[in-house]
Amino acid sequence: MAFGGTLLLNRQIRFAMLPYSNTKSTLGTGSGQVTAVLGPTNTGKTHLAVERMMGHVDGIIGLPLRLLAREVYDRIVTAKGAANVALVTGEEKIIPAQATYFVCTVEAMPLDRGFEFLAVDEIQLAEDPERGHIFTDRLLYARGRQETLFLGSETIRPWIKRLIPDASFVSRPRFSKLTYRGTKKISRLRPRTAIVAFSSNDVYAIAELVRRQRGGAAVVMGSLSPRTRNAQVELYQSGDVDYLVATDAIGMGLNMDIDHVAFAGTVKYDGAMSRRLRPAEFAQIAGRAGRHMNNGTFGTTANVEPLEDELIQKIESHDFEAVRNIRWRSQDLNFTTTRDLLRSLEKIPAIDGMTSPRDPDDYNAFKMLIRDENIRSHSQTSPKVRQLWQVCQVPDFRKTMHDVHVRLLREIFLHLQSADGKLPTDWIAGHLKSLEKTDGDIDTLATRIAHTRTWTYISHVSDWMDDYKYWQETARSIEDKLSDALHERLTQRFVDRRTAMLVRKLKDRSQLEAQISDTGDVHVEGHFLGTLKGLKFNADTSLNSTEARSLRNIGNKAVAAEIAARAARLAAATDAEISLNAEGKLVWQEAPVATLVKGESVLKPRLQLLASEQLNGNAQEAVAKRLNEWTQAHIENRLKPLVKLEELPLTGPARGIAFQVSEQLGAMPRFKLNDQIRSLDKKDYGRLKFGGLRVGYEHVFMPVLLKPDPTALRCLLWAIHEERAEIPPAPPAGRVSFETDGKLPWTYYLTAGYAVFDKLAVRLDMLDRLAGLLRRASRGLIDTTEPSKPAPESAAGVVNRETEKQTPVIGNAEESDGDTLAVTVEETNIDGAEKTAPEEVTATPVAEQAAEPTPTELETKEGESSETPPAEAEKPASKKDLPRNLPFKPTHEMLSLVGTTREQFSLILDKLGYAAQGEGDELTYRRKSFRKQTRKPKPVGKDGPRPQNAGGAPKPAGKRPAQQRPAPKPREIDPDSPFAILKTLGKK
Repeated sequence: MAFGGTLLLNRQIRFAMLPYSNTKSTLGTGSGQVTAVLGPTNTGKTHLAVERMMGHVDGIIGLPLRLLAREVYDRIVTAKGAANVALVTGEEKIIPAQATYFVCTVEAMPLDRGFEFLAVDEIQLAEDPERGHIFTDRLLYARGRQETLFLGSETIRPWIKRLIPDASFVSRPRFSKLTYRGTKKISRLRPRTAIVAFSSNDVYAIAELVRRQRGGAAVVMGSLSPRTRNAQVELYQSGDVDYLVATDAIGMGLNMDIDHVAFAGTVKYDGAMSRRLRPAEFAQIAGRAGRHMNNGTFGTTANVEPLEDELIQKIESHDFEAVRNIRWRSQDLNFTTTRDLLRSLEKIPAIDGMTSPRDPDDYNAFKMLIRDENIRSHSQTSPKVRQLWQVCQVPDFRKTMHDVHVRLLREIFLHLQSADGKLPTDWIAGHLKSLEKTDGDIDTLATRIAHTRTWTYISHVSDWMDDYKYWQETARSIEDKLSDALHERLTQRFVDRRTAMLVRKLKDRSQLEAQISDTGDVHVEGHFLGTLKGLKFNADTSLNSTEARSLRNIGNKAVAAEIAARAARLAAATDAEISLNAEGKLVWQEAPVATLVKGESVLKPRLQLLASEQLNGNAQEAVAKRLNEWTQAHIENRLKPLVKLEELPLTGPARGIAFQVSEQLGAMPRFKLNDQIRSLDKKDYGRLKFGGLRVGYEHVFMPVLLKPDPTALRCLLWAIHEERAEIPPAPPAGRVSFETDGKLPWTYYLTAGYAVFDKLAVRLDMLDRLAGLLRRASRGLIDTTEPSKPAPESAAGVVNRETEKQTPVIGNAEESDGDTLAVTVEETNIDGAEKTAPEEVTATPVAEQAAEPTPTELETKEGESSETPPAEAEKPASKKDLPRNLPFKPTHEMLSLVGTTREQFSLILDKLGYAAQGEGDELTYRRKSFRKQTRKPKPVGKDGPRPQNAGGAPKPAGKRPAQQRPAPKPREIDPDSPFAILKTLGKK
């Protein structure tokens, strides 16, 4: 065999992976017997190796995981004493002066001294893409002077035969039987089960689920510190919890009392890609079930599909394909230059089947560092190249971005180039001090522990720092504190001792009783079951379905009796004991008992009880009846004017207007009601006004409902009827205008009593008063000139000012608040336009009064009638002679009505149909011109066509003979109308 000569020439142990070891091993010259002990899990291989080692004067054993190393170390310390046993891992080293037995991780085996006995566990890991070359090196070169044991799976047998022809083999059968049990839900897994996942997020999620359903679980992951891992294992072994949630770290020899292994995943990330577990890996993990002579089972859980029959057969019979390839990297390194070292690291294996490792971290870090000019300038000699390689072997326990780890290595190497060749004390102290904090969640503490492990590793390189023992103790102390804190966080999050004890009591079927406290908390034998709020029982969701169902059955009688008693008290409750909150819920005794939902109309919402299933029958009907009565009375009391609209003695169009306004909660745009408004008679106007309804310039609304309390209720009813997910708050009380956020529709603001112009909301009563002022100003009835320019005093002017004081105008500025009632019949004509008061006389110069108005000026926005009221026949100037569209300047009174800026005021006027002219002090407003529509031919009446003039042509428009105007009739008041009654009482 070609390899045999090479093997004999390279029998000495190569440079160890321990970073401070720079001496080649001389252990390989031993001629002891090499034995391979092979077999599946639970065959006692590790136990055999420990017993054999303790039978020698000295010995060393290499284990694949530091957690397993710690377990074996504790076992040997019990037998031989702490002074005789050393523990050597990457970041933990306990080496007594007279230590004769060394327990190590495979990478950290100190091979610079000889041992009578040497053992390497899990030797089949020589095929691992990242760590495999370390196990291959131990297989090639690590030997004991008298005895060498390689422990592992049968899959590595061909390679041991090939590399060590004179090795003897011992096959050990499994002590117990391993059987597949299929798929089960997590809630149905039996106690003493290990649930295996392959990411920390999955581990946490499953542990949280087990806590809620089964009382808690211990957590074991490879990233945990030995102290935390031991505490979690003890939590499981002691029986405080019956379940273990772990990663595949338990597959490497951790011995615990596990009866069943459930795979919550079959795909893992191996550092390069996500792949499915190989059959041998399935068996390695499933083999943790069953200890010594106790049989074990395995299966799947969560959303994992059942395993294939072929795979099950391989796992149960322990029949797997042999390892095809193992990893190899040269340990005969050339430190002459950085280029020489890189070439020796990249040397290709000379034996078929051996492959290079998959870009180890130390190799990648070395390649990146030698590109740095500063690093290259300090690594020109062989000792410096060796030192640089030693720095590159600092493990990245943090698993951060590789660039971050390389930056740390660069700092370490450059600090070592100082005059004393040591790491600065302040620099080390600063890094360690930042890790002393024990606050934070599980992931934060785990990250700090990983950082601390890196510094623990660095502190064990004695050549790099002064007083290295002090720093070792400091780093170990910080790691212990963080480990204890992490164990505490894991226990707090994933262990519920109350639930665990309750599960045990339910198993005993002991007699349990339920109690209900004054606050509504329901307990069963001191265990919290849930809370009874109002008529609804909220069960504690931390219990799983089985336990919760059992406890509810136990406490159902007490809970049902309490709910029935509360229902009886609620059915007899007074109105003052019930309230309606801002979320649309009916509250009784500080607890919601029902909620309002969309009903047949906006003023009649439907009631939905917030009660548990224990409330039923007559008790439920009595509660629903009482709450419905309260709801309707509450709405009628707070919105009495709106509710009373339906009871007004109205007919025809007036009744339609009242119905629509009621459906819209008290406010509607006028243009939607114009057709009905044109059809109203004088009595209808009076009745609407008496009912509190104002027919304004832009809106038809109820001023009395603009107060904060009815506004809040109307907004709530609107949101309920619109089935809004969230109830919007009512607009700010007392504000006449404000800016909206644009998230709510304009109908909401109209319901609240505001008209919206873009994103500006203006209260309806103020807007109506402003519209009245604007119309008077456009007709010259309000003096908008500066005080320094008084109007000329003429006889006509004096008369005008006197008559102006008597002019009633719709919604004029003299109205003191928004609660005044609606306009009178005289203020609004029947065709839907707001009619100017009969007594109005223009304050413009006489020359303007005599001017003939243009057709545009005669046409108003709402289509005002050109009829002249009877009273105008007695006045020197008729209504049609008044100017209709004079420019005017905004007055302080106009601005103060809506409380806006001038820009917002201009926006309002633009929406009301007034255009701005000029700028600055010369800014004026004027009603926008509208093109007059062509009149349709009037239908022929019963008496035939209208008479024509002498020429046979129709009479020209605008030239009516004065003698055709009917004589004015005296105004009469219906003695049965509300106004006649009010007049007799002397009320306005």
